[in-house]
Amino acid sequence: MEVFGIAPAGTKMLWIIGLIPIFVLVLVGAVVTASISGARGSTFEVSSDGLRIRGDWYGRLIPASHLVGGTARRVDLAQSPELTPGRRTMGTGLPGYQAGWFRLRNGERALVYLTDRSKAVYVQTTDGYGVMLSPQEPDKFLAALNASVGRR
Repeated sequence: MEVFGIAPAGTKMLWIIGLIPIFVLVLVGAVVTASISGARGSTFEVSSDGLRIRGDWYGRLIPASHLVGGTARRVDLAQSPELTPGRRTMGTGLPGYQAGWFRLRNGERALVYLTDRSKAVYVQTTDGYGVMLSPQEPDKFLAALNASVGRR
């Protein structure tokens, strides 16, 4: 009987396997960096076009025709726990920052950009979801949003 061992693998395959963890770390680092950047630099633009959310991965333009007039209101989530984001379906959840798609405690689907739970603004859309934001000046934001939605 003769026994033959396997031919040694080329080192190229070992390099590829060794690069996989590095690739994963770089990808995770990029996602965390984008999330932190979004937490610090998100903006909410109100115009006759609608509400443009600029931030991390979930920013978008919600046309004025898709915003339900008269529903935008300021909320303190300590007083309105039913509007508190519950289950995250696709989003970022860091201490002091939530962004992306969530299910609110009342079961409604919502696009969330939330940092300060006492100065949140809630808006309904005609697309079957709500929007929960933390603008720096919520009363001024509401006035601009209501004026913009009222113009259509």
